[in-house]
Amino acid sequence: MHVQNRLGFHNNANRFQGLSQQMNADALTQPSHEIFVHIRIIVGMVLGISVARLVSGATRFIQHPGKEKIYPVHFAWVICVFLFIIHFWWFEFALSQTKVWTFSLYFLLIFYSIVFVMLAAMLFPDQISEYKGFRDYFGQRRGWFYALLLVLFGVDVIDTLVKGQQYYLHYGIAYPIRQFLLVAGAAGGLVFRSERYDSLYAAFALVAQVVWIAVLFNVLD
Repeated sequence: MHVQNRLGFHNNANRFQGLSQQMNADALTQPSHEIFVHIRIIVGMVLGISVARLVSGATRFIQHPGKEKIYPVHFAWVICVFLFIIHFWWFEFALSQTKVWTFSLYFLLIFYSIVFVMLAAMLFPDQISEYKGFRDYFGQRRGWFYALLLVLFGVDVIDTLVKGQQYYLHYGIAYPIRQFLLVAGAAGGLVFRSERYDSLYAAFALVAQVVWIAVLFNVLD
């Protein structure tokens, strides 16, 4: 009888200890998850401005086909930046594993999102009456656009490193090569003022992004 009581006591103690450990684990993870959700909502609001700008800008070609003419290089970057934005929000779910949030990490995500807003505004300004269409506009403002792309790709590297070495090495050599080519292309756009170069780089960036999403990010894990 005493043995049974002792066994029952130990079993209850073990259960209580296990429940206590589980509650402590929940207490540690829940605030981190709530912080992630809070930041995700804020960043989502900023990214929503970018998406809205691109979508409303693109519909101008449907609303005023006689007035607004599509420039292939410009429109390729519209599609590419749109993919960058939705892809960014897709892979940022990896930050849900972050245990400790700092203001510097929060600032990085906000800054990253703001760069998207600036790119969207560069692609579709409030008005282009002083230019001869989007071809002329992009030709005269291409330097600013490529400079913002350089900032975007640089922040992307930092953002990837923040997620940890395991996350960074998960993509092998593919990610460094991709980023190097994108950065080199944007830097080349600042050096070479050529419509042919703009076309080739826009096509490369668009294809690279589509392949990157299709091959590595089709399923969120």
